[in-house]
Amino acid sequence: MLYLIATPIGNLNDMTLRALETLQKVDVIASEDTRKTGLLLKHFSISKPQIAFHEHNEQRAGERIEALLKQGKAVAMVTNAGTPGISDPGFTLVRRAISAQIDVTMIPGPTAFVMALVLSGLPVHSFTFRGFPPRKSVGRCKFMALDKASPHTLIFYESPYRLEGFLQDALQTFGDREAAIANDLTKMFESVQRGKLSALLAAVTQSKPRGEYIIVIAGIGKGEKEEGEDTNS
Repeated sequence: MLYLIATPIGNLNDMTLRALETLQKVDVIASEDTRKTGLLLKHFSISKPQIAFHEHNEQRAGERIEALLKQGKAVAMVTNAGTPGISDPGFTLVRRAISAQIDVTMIPGPTAFVMALVLSGLPVHSFTFRGFPPRKSVGRCKFMALDKASPHTLIFYESPYRLEGFLQDALQTFGDREAAIANDLTKMFESVQRGKLSALLAAVTQSKPRGEYIIVIAGIGKGEKEEGEDTNS
């Protein structure tokens, strides 16, 4: 059996009892970063062998994990934080297990973008998770433009090094929409900034962003028109 286990996105007290029970009973843990997972396991007094499984060794490590699963071993998959497969390794391992007719289940838990969405104050009934955009501005603008006319709330992940550039491109692509930026969720310095994209951009330029960010942007509202659209048609 392959177990996908969600782990805390910041506050270790968010670890679920079922997640701990599963980690204690599996034979092997597949980890995005064995060092970080080792710290998590040590905190909860769990000792298990680990296999590194990340974007740079997915094929090789996936074959090794599949072999263990076929031997009847129980394997847990965890990422550095949050839910495996959500902008983190896990998807290819799930596909591999399904193709090999190996049972897969999940121990649910924290997912950063869900928390950011709820705290943003923007509509939550319909949203589109877009993950990390391309690193360069040209590709990023094209990536954003695909959802320019979307009525759904949009959610992106971004690094602190590209946050300012992201907001500049978002303002150019979407116009000055309502948005929110979330950082350090569940941690001591948790923050959620809300306002127009222009105001958020101005705030970011005056600060030193640290850690990964979740940006939530309002979809196009009812009655709104895309820039340049003929209002008489």
